Amino acid sequence: MSPKKLELEIMSLDDLWVLHEEISGILSARIKAEKQELEKRLAVLNGEARGPRDPNSFERVPDDKPRRRYPRVLPKYRNPQTSETWSGRGKRPRWLVAAMKSGRKIEEFQISDAGGKARQRA
Repeated sequence: MSPKKLELEIMSLDDLWVLHEEISGILSARIKAEKQELEKRLAVLNGEARGPRDPNSFERVPDDKPRRRYPRVLPKYRNPQTSETWSGRGKRPRWLVAAMKSGRKIEEFQISDAGGKARQRA
């Protein structure tokens, strides 16, 4: 056995507890210092000149422009079996892809424009 282990085994419970508290204090101080250093490095990488921010706050940076509101997109295609709709934006839904693979055309699923004026938003 190493001499340090022998010393620990013969120490009293009170002495071991004091040693444990000292080690815990040193460890927490080093962890806190390391965390601050990492936050500073992260702030530099993110381009923040004013230092690290609170990681729990999700406030917007005042330089950001407010997000633009997008108009509601009306559906253009409808699945006749389930009445599911698709606006024509983004990835095609599975039901439409399957129908097109089976030989049907996308125009067959188009929602008619009868009453199109009523569907438009003012």
